[in-house]
Amino acid sequence: MEILQSEIVHAELRAATLHASLTDVSMESMNFLNQVADTYPDAISFAAGRPYEGFYDVARLHAYLRTFCDHLRDERHMSETEVARALFQYGATKGIITDLVARGLAVDEGIEADPAGVVVTVGCQEAMFLVLRALRADDSDALLAPIPAYVGLTGAALLADMPVLPVRTGDTGIDLDDLVVQLRRARAEGRRVRACYVTPDFANPAGVSLPLADRQRLLDIAATEDLLLLEDNAYGLLTDAAGRPPTLKALDQRQQVVYLGSFAKTAMPGARVGYVVADQRVTGVNGETSLLADELAKLKSMLTVNTAPIAQAVIGGKLLDHGCSLVAANRRETEVYQRNLRQVLDGLTRRLGHRHDITWNAPTGGFFIVLSLPFTVDDDLLAHAARRYGVLFTPMHHFYGASGGFRQLRLSISTLTPDRIEEGLDRLAALLDERLNARNGAGNGEPLSGGTS
Repeated sequence: MEILQSEIVHAELRAATLHASLTDVSMESMNFLNQVADTYPDAISFAAGRPYEGFYDVARLHAYLRTFCDHLRDERHMSETEVARALFQYGATKGIITDLVARGLAVDEGIEADPAGVVVTVGCQEAMFLVLRALRADDSDALLAPIPAYVGLTGAALLADMPVLPVRTGDTGIDLDDLVVQLRRARAEGRRVRACYVTPDFANPAGVSLPLADRQRLLDIAATEDLLLLEDNAYGLLTDAAGRPPTLKALDQRQQVVYLGSFAKTAMPGARVGYVVADQRVTGVNGETSLLADELAKLKSMLTVNTAPIAQAVIGGKLLDHGCSLVAANRRETEVYQRNLRQVLDGLTRRLGHRHDITWNAPTGGFFIVLSLPFTVDDDLLAHAARRYGVLFTPMHHFYGASGGFRQLRLSISTLTPDRIEEGLDRLAALLDERLNARNGAGNGEPLSGGTS
């Protein structure tokens, strides 16, 4: 019997019956930005926060793998069968490079981490989710985070059903006075604030860094208020090492800090390897104790089982080849980022420095610069910039959950060559010139490009 196509009844799902995170505006941000980039592949992009690609060499993958295998033979005294098993089998849920991660933290950050307190994750994104999922026990639980916030953090919180309570961001990072206000307000409303997420070094998206005195004060607040700190440090090494203040984890004397790390910016984003240092003690119902890392490993065993051993081996080999120092491993890349950062800041000054209604911050490291403008910066403006001027940026409202940031844009300096930076800034200045002329009345705007050389 022939069934007509019109007679087939298709299964239908309703959005209202799916997880609430799927309808949240922040879940669409990354898809939209990727769609614009794909639609205009020839546009000069200040949007993507990707590491520099100029030093990629496929041969290094094989070299790193050989180095790690030698490490297994020589330092861990494994047989050839055991080496093969370490790479081909599932492996320990916590990871097979926890000792190298701990060694690297000691070398670069002065962090004394017990490898038992380290969990190697599928990127830092999994680390965020695992921590938030573990901390979220009931509907009263909440997380504090500075706004604007990294969309990966807000996305992980959505998936973990953990509400994010915003804290103001000042010129140098999280506003500590507002942190105390928001924390006590939340508790007065019956919330149990489990932690505060913070990026002290070159935060994505704002590019701001917390001074040493504020880092110590933040730790003091956390101690007084019995508050965990979730420290994300994806960009901290990408600056002049002599000028880097210590991380919160390095200053931590009370195990208040859960440290979130990533090899995406400092080793290889395609490997998708991150980690979490979670050395806090957890007391069970019968008085037994474990590490928070052990509890996170339980969750990971049901989520991703383990992080790919081959990916870990490549990262481990890169660490070993540079004495477990990512500062040493990234000297060439850091020089590029510092050069690009200076060039973009100088280029903005030449093109826009004469305008008092346009401002920007001046980070000393990381990838990001934020411009504040006297008109709306939304997705329509981005699409117009890509279509007419061939330049891309990130509207800052994507980092506010569409609740603010509509007069700001973020520039990423990480992937472009010097000539593309100059051309891209010319295109951006032309866009801003057009928009300001339209705002002020045709012919009455002050040209932005008059200060270029």
